[in-house]
Amino acid sequence: MDNDAENQMIEIQLLLDAVYLKYGYDFRGYAEASLKRRILRNLDFSGYRNISELLHHVLNDKSCFEKLLLDLSINVTDMFRDPLFYKAIRDHVLPDLKKLPFIKVWHAGCASGEEVYSMAILFFEEGLDQKTRVYATDFNEKILIAAREGIYSLEKMKAYTANYHQSGGKASFGDYYAARHDHAAIHESFKKNIVFAHHNLVSDGPFGEMDLIFCRNVLIYFNRNLQNRVFHLFNDSLGEGGYLCLGSKESPRYSTCSDDFEDVVPKEKIYRKKMGLPV
Repeated sequence: MDNDAENQMIEIQLLLDAVYLKYGYDFRGYAEASLKRRILRNLDFSGYRNISELLHHVLNDKSCFEKLLLDLSINVTDMFRDPLFYKAIRDHVLPDLKKLPFIKVWHAGCASGEEVYSMAILFFEEGLDQKTRVYATDFNEKILIAAREGIYSLEKMKAYTANYHQSGGKASFGDYYAARHDHAAIHESFKKNIVFAHHNLVSDGPFGEMDLIFCRNVLIYFNRNLQNRVFHLFNDSLGEGGYLCLGSKESPRYSTCSDDFEDVVPKEKIYRKKMGLPV
């Protein structure tokens, strides 16, 4: 590493330490390359000359911090993203969950809510919506507000419609939202069993006793130590036989609780907490 690159990494570390000490958000366990890319992008848009100048403004201007927080948040998501994943949920997970008297689901790192509403639609089509409670969490309050509203670009709905049908959708996707000018609003009926709440995977504890946990394409932004912490968090949050659903490049197999999970549909990154393990 040359001297300039080394100095830049020191500045980034100082920025992360300052964010944690001043605001309580801990990004120090995030993957280094992803963090650097996001911080430099913020630097480009903000117009500050260097990271040290950004650090000064973050400490003294909360609006500057909030813009940085938004850049450091992981908000890339779509409705029915990876359609075959949702088809696998429909075919291999929901038939088992139908046997339960009540179903508790946790969407960890829900971002702006597209995947939450995708699952709400799927549960509705499988007749499970009346006995399901969904907890959708994120650490970014502004993103949670957007998720609660459930309003998305009408242009994006065209792609989402294709995803929906490829995932095995049983109706007309347009029945699930109301078009308003250039936006689409998810029908309120899909929100009634969803609780949106603040939760930080980096620092907060287990989240109830869940039957199904979604955390897709979040862990890839964490370093190995933080990934390991979160896998133990999910293990502690799942009831016996509960399901864990991850993104296409994520797996519990390199964590220290790997033996606690069995494959369900490994190609689609769907796992299950083994029966007989302590809850």
